[in-house]
Amino acid sequence: MSGEGNLRGDDVRSPRYEVAWERPRARRWATCVFVINEGEKIRKQVRAMAAYAPLVDVIVADGGSTDGSLDGALMGDAGAKALLVKRGPGKLSAQMRMAFDYCLAEGYDGVVVIDGNGKDGLEAIPSMVELLENGFDHVQGSRFIPGGHHENTPRSRYLAVNFLHAPLISLASGFRYTDTTNGFRAYSRRLLTDREIGVFRPCFDRYQLHYHLAIKAAALGYRVIETPVSRVYPATGKTPTKIKGFGGLFAVMRQLVETCMGKYDTDA
Repeated sequence: MSGEGNLRGDDVRSPRYEVAWERPRARRWATCVFVINEGEKIRKQVRAMAAYAPLVDVIVADGGSTDGSLDGALMGDAGAKALLVKRGPGKLSAQMRMAFDYCLAEGYDGVVVIDGNGKDGLEAIPSMVELLENGFDHVQGSRFIPGGHHENTPRSRYLAVNFLHAPLISLASGFRYTDTTNGFRAYSRRLLTDREIGVFRPCFDRYQLHYHLAIKAAALGYRVIETPVSRVYPATGKTPTKIKGFGGLFAVMRQLVETCMGKYDTDA
């Protein structure tokens, strides 16, 4: 069941990545966990996701962690499907392309995606799968709709999502989103393989792919819906985030505006 040394990807369709551990596909749906250097948080989350093994195959998409938190022993004990380790360039969107490349090759009908920092309530996985089964193509998790829940959300982030990020993506897509920075989502196979959307391009290397998929799914007439989720930030200490400082915030906002203006459209 080990896949050590099994390199895939070409740094164009997806970054080069190692299938560091895997077992055969068992389910119709996959849940991909995006992680880099989350220590005990990701180990705890992977173990907790074992409860959903009868419903989804769990695939960990590691961006190149150096903290030693992930290994085949953990994957096997938790009943996971695979551990992918990115060896090529790029950040979150590159991890997404890596995970989607693997999932499509394995034959999954759809993919639930979630961050690996322990903030998200795993109990929403079944509802996301049910929506995929009912024919939805883009399922956006939201803290801010009835049934959703959030705690200790930094005020700056709350204001940015509600008064800038979600309105811009809603305007560009024609669908009213409420929680567009939330990485807890689900995608159908037909959405991910649409050539007009063009998921597998190296221009998607940071956060753009999240935004692009949300916009194009609605704009092209795919079935889009929001579903309630929970996200809880720590009550004390630093806010868990990979966006560092003013420079990081500026880069994210630039990527948001560029995506909303159609920079990543395949005919642009």
